[in-house]
Amino acid sequence: MEPVEINAGAWYLRALRTDNLMDDRPALRELGETDPDHVGRAACDWTADLRYTWAVCEPTTGELLAEVALRCDTGDVSARARHGHEDAADAATAAVRRFATALELGS
Repeated sequence: MEPVEINAGAWYLRALRTDNLMDDRPALRELGETDPDHVGRAACDWTADLRYTWAVCEPTTGELLAEVALRCDTGDVSARARHGHEDAADAATAAVRRFATALELGS
């Protein structure tokens, strides 16, 4: 599947990015992500329908506040948030669970 964006109320979810317009790696490091190819692996996981990962973003700046992931085989959703942005992660988790239900993942 190609990455899809999701509206999660006050936040929006998009695929992780590292390009000339947006680089999520500094924010991911704040989340404790040490894999320098995390964004690339996330893109490959989307293509292989293994795991769908989103950046949970502030809508006006696109800044990554949290990350949420959905395992395609189980339908399990996990999230992690930058300090002070747990509400964004919670809203994103609920939105991704609805997405998983619509796709009938983990059933």
